[in-house]
Amino acid sequence: MSKRLLILWFLLLLIPVMGSAQVPGFFLKEKKKKATIPFYSSNSLIIVPVSINGNPPVNFMIDTGVRANILFSKTLGDDLGLVYTRRLSLVGADGTNNLMASISPVNELDLGPVVGNYQNLLVLEEDFLELESVIGIPVYGILGYEFFKYNPIRINYDDGILDFFPTNSIKWSPPFYKKMKMAIEDNKPYIQAKVKQKSGQIIYPKLLIDTGANHGLLLNRETTEDIDMPPLFIEAEIGQSLGGLLYGYIGRVEYLKLKKLKLEEVLTSYPDETAFSYVIKDSGRQGSLGAEVLGRTKVIFDYPRNRISIKKANNFYAPFQFDMSGMAFKKVPSDQNRIYIANVREGSSGDQAGVLPFDEIVSINKIPIFIWELAEVNKLFRSEEGRVIELELRRYDPADSKKWDNIKLLIRLEKQI
Repeated sequence: MSKRLLILWFLLLLIPVMGSAQVPGFFLKEKKKKATIPFYSSNSLIIVPVSINGNPPVNFMIDTGVRANILFSKTLGDDLGLVYTRRLSLVGADGTNNLMASISPVNELDLGPVVGNYQNLLVLEEDFLELESVIGIPVYGILGYEFFKYNPIRINYDDGILDFFPTNSIKWSPPFYKKMKMAIEDNKPYIQAKVKQKSGQIIYPKLLIDTGANHGLLLNRETTEDIDMPPLFIEAEIGQSLGGLLYGYIGRVEYLKLKKLKLEEVLTSYPDETAFSYVIKDSGRQGSLGAEVLGRTKVIFDYPRNRISIKKANNFYAPFQFDMSGMAFKKVPSDQNRIYIANVREGSSGDQAGVLPFDEIVSINKIPIFIWELAEVNKLFRSEEGRVIELELRRYDPADSKKWDNIKLLIRLEKQI
């Protein structure tokens, strides 16, 4: 599910240098060839601990798709002692919702061997994304353009590590990496890819590189008449933004080609047009490349030299699998590992078995739910067509949440696209 912060970031301005030789940006604390930062990966989204102004670290997501550093909780910001200079009204993805946020300038963001100096934080007054419910662990913010702008950064999804290099350290592509031109526009990275659609038509879309979105390929049909819907697709929730849920369709393209790296039968999202679509059109892009594709590579972002270098990861040729149950799972944001059914697609195997939205999972194949991670549950239900999975569910009485029945159901996985 795509986790996109579709917002008008032009309201956020860089702060001036505050009487110091230092400038806003992220830098190595010590003079060395590189610094290595371990990260936690959930569906190829990159989560790292960040200390704000010397406080205990909290989880942030690394996201090339946004311009600003973002903190999701004004309550947390207050607890951390943040100072605010102004309050903003932001426009959500539906073009109508007004979302309130405050600007906190001149913060230090510490990632261990790397520090961000004089960093702005856009602090949301309400956490509309609730990433914990879809990622499975608490996530309190996002690091955007500032993290990448001065330094080459290599992301190794296989080993779960991020290498942060000095500005002038990588002057050529390492062996076996394919180098591509990358344009930085409005503080966001873009590449041009080759896509063969199921209709047979080949297109060369301009794609936003979006490490913070866990789709594979996304194509915006409203940007060009050359984007064709595949003959086989399903209607689905594409993701959630600050403006609410985004809807559209999921299908596949024949292949996606990045330089000489070719991925076949790539799952592709086709979102519906929204009131915010004019921003996408104005950017000149036709879609985006998300973590489901990037997570199959080792990738070096080199903003200073306007290029990206890509190499196959161990899972590069793994098939793109979509959920085969028709159920969407979410975690209750709490210390307890409680996972429930967020929705059930009509006519799916989950629907036919009798699963209902808001049923809470007690066990999967007789294994208690507290043993499972949310990412493991999602992986299981897209694992193998024909596989039968036993679910024990707790169904609450709508009139009294203290009353419930436990029921057992069998789900047979069926490939839908």
